[in-house]
Amino acid sequence: MLDGGVMSEVRSGDVLPAGKLPATDLQEALARLPPPHPRLLVGPRVGEDAAVIEMGDRLLVVATDPVTFATDRIGWYAVHVNANDIAVMGARPLWFLAAVLMPGCTSCAAIHAVIDELGTTCQALCITLAGGHTEITP
Repeated sequence: MLDGGVMSEVRSGDVLPAGKLPATDLQEALARLPPPHPRLLVGPRVGEDAAVIEMGDRLLVVATDPVTFATDRIGWYAVHVNANDIAVMGARPLWFLAAVLMPGCTSCAAIHAVIDELGTTCQALCITLAGGHTEITP
């Protein structure tokens, strides 16, 4: 495929480099999805980090974006990155679902620090931490 003069020839079995998936490869992967529900107004596509769903006379804007870099402010970044994706769509972020995956050497104190920071950041932005998933990974 040709994308802005850059050749992309990712084939089944190729190992991709770390980082964002090239736009042409993402577009090709998304084309394999079944047709969306008719109430999905903005769905998966290149350049969109949030979805818009028709909910009767209202619209629901949802997003999920991981924080994949090491930082001592991971809770702050997680909330802000996702809140930004919602705000870019013209909506006000109200709820946040956290997926907290920590390495096997993590202490309870570190988990508490991340959860505390998620809570403090959500409160500062008038967002409710509505749930999520917490796991210690290998």
